[in-house]
Amino acid sequence: MSQLKKFFKFYLDASIHVALAVISLYWVTVKNLNIPVNSAIVGFLFCSTMVCYNFIKYGVEADKYFIVTKPYHRSIQIFSFIVFGCTVYFFVQLASKLWLLLIVLVLLSGLYALPFWPSSKNLRSLGILKIVLVGLVWTGLTTALPLLDVEVPLDFGALLLLFRRFLLVLILILPFEIRDMHFDPPELKTLPQRYGIASTKATGYILILFYVALVFIGDTMQWPEVIIQVTVICCMFLALYKSKANQHRYYAAFWVEGIPILMALLYYFLGP
Repeated sequence: MSQLKKFFKFYLDASIHVALAVISLYWVTVKNLNIPVNSAIVGFLFCSTMVCYNFIKYGVEADKYFIVTKPYHRSIQIFSFIVFGCTVYFFVQLASKLWLLLIVLVLLSGLYALPFWPSSKNLRSLGILKIVLVGLVWTGLTTALPLLDVEVPLDFGALLLLFRRFLLVLILILPFEIRDMHFDPPELKTLPQRYGIASTKATGYILILFYVALVFIGDTMQWPEVIIQVTVICCMFLALYKSKANQHRYYAAFWVEGIPILMALLYYFLGP
C-alpha cells in the first residue's frame, strides 16, 4: 500500500474527515449569521468529533474500552488520546455560557455508545431514535452553539436555521443507514431494516422536499446563495438515490460525508 493510500485510510478511519464535515457546517452557520469565527469553538468541534467517533467505532468494541490489540487500531487510539488533550484545552478556552450546552451534547454522545446502566442498552440500540439523536447532536454543535456564542435571539429565523440543519443531517445519515443495514444487529430495527431501502429513500426524498421549502422561506436570496443551495440539494438527492446496501467502501464515508465540506467551499468561493 502506497504512503498516500495509507494516509487516506488513516484520514478516514481516524475520523478526520467527519471532523472536517462538522467544522464545515459550523462555518456555514457563521456565514449565514454573518458573525465572526470563534477559533476555540472550531478547535473544540474538530478535536471532540474525532475523539467521540473514534471511541464509538473502536472503544466500545475494545476490552474495557481501552485495551486495543490490533496495532493499526492502537495507533488510532494513541492519536485519539492526544486529540483528547487538545479537546480539553479548547474546552477551557470557551466562554462558560457554552459549557452547559456542550455538557448536555457530550452526555448524549456518550449515551449513544454507553448503556445507561451495566445491564441496559445504549441509545444507539433504539433504532430510528438513533438518527434523531445524531441529528440533534450535530445541530446543537454546528448551529445552536454559534447562536448561543453570539447570543442571537431564538426568533423565527434562528429556529428556521436550526430545523433546516437538523433536516440536512438526517438526510445525510440515511445513506449510512442503508450501508449498515446488513451489518447492524437485527434488533436495532433501523429504518432500512424495518421498512426496506425503497421506503428509506422515499422518506429521504420527503425530507429533502421539506428542506427545500425551508431554504426558500423568508427573504429573497441572492443568486450565489441560490446556486449553493441548489447544488447541495442535488448532491443530497444523488447521494440518497445512489445509495445501496453493497456500497463502495468510500461512498458514504468519504463522498456523502464530504457534502458539508463542499457546502462550506461553495460558501467560501461564492458566498457574500
